[in-house]
Amino acid sequence: MAEQKYRFNPLTLNFERIRITGWQRVKRTALALTPGLLLGLAGILVAYQFFDSPKEASMRREIQQMQVQYELLNKQMSEVEQVMDDVRRRDDNVYRVIFEADPIPMEVRRAGFGGSNRYKDLQGYASSDMIIATRRRLDQLTKQLYVQSVSLDEVATLTMRKQEMLASIPSVQPIPSDHTAISSGFGERLHPIHKIVKMHAGMDFTSPIGTEIHATGDGVVEFADYATNGYGIHVIIDHGFDYKTLYGHMERLKVRQGQRVKRGDLIGWVGNTGLSAGPHLHYEVHKNGEPIDPANYFFNDLTPEEYARMLELSRNANQSLD
Repeated sequence: MAEQKYRFNPLTLNFERIRITGWQRVKRTALALTPGLLLGLAGILVAYQFFDSPKEASMRREIQQMQVQYELLNKQMSEVEQVMDDVRRRDDNVYRVIFEADPIPMEVRRAGFGGSNRYKDLQGYASSDMIIATRRRLDQLTKQLYVQSVSLDEVATLTMRKQEMLASIPSVQPIPSDHTAISSGFGERLHPIHKIVKMHAGMDFTSPIGTEIHATGDGVVEFADYATNGYGIHVIIDHGFDYKTLYGHMERLKVRQGQRVKRGDLIGWVGNTGLSAGPHLHYEVHKNGEPIDPANYFFNDLTPEEYARMLELSRNANQSLD
């Protein structure tokens, strides 16, 4: 049974029982609990000051893991940058040299990104410096990859163009070696008709009438007809890249003007038309509108020994057939 408390009433000279209201009970209870609550709160504050909560401990571990991952990411980007530098050196010093293209300026390859507020959304955090530095490196690497991708596309175009050029440049004999003999080479020669020393702007291949003549490179037939310029029935092929070839004194034609031909295609047959002293093919190579020695363009179908022998024969011949 709860202890009862009384107080003396001087008016009635009696002891009267003290009655406590509910609110008074609450206040007394609160006053009794306040020291304990204050002490507990102080303990919690001290604990939070020196010890992490489970959530804070988990977040701290995540931050540490994030820092480790950023360090690994920067290390990997350093390795990628080394690979990019190697690709850049190959691109500028090998690929572009082969295809005679200018290297990409370094200021273009390593151009940065303007604007000081580009990374303002990443500022204000404890790890802002690390995050911004990593983001900047990643942006620069992305830019370099884009520039290199464009460069490789250009090199691929140059490769296709180079393949086209290699297919177009005259590089074989118009008549196979086992079907002809060189009777006159490039240079000053005694003309068989005029009997004077004149410049012989091509090479003569002696062959029986009807021997097949083949295109020496890819191109488009510019002329295929008879002319009174001394070449008789002849063909001119425009190979592009400033190259043209002429095939003179033919018996008859296989091609027509405007026709596209490939190296090795049959274009006509050996004859004796025009100013000619006998059945043969007169063959010329022109570069930038000027005749050049065809002997320099037979490297695709001759061995080194055959090529040396062909040069000797062409230079020793002292009279042309046209």
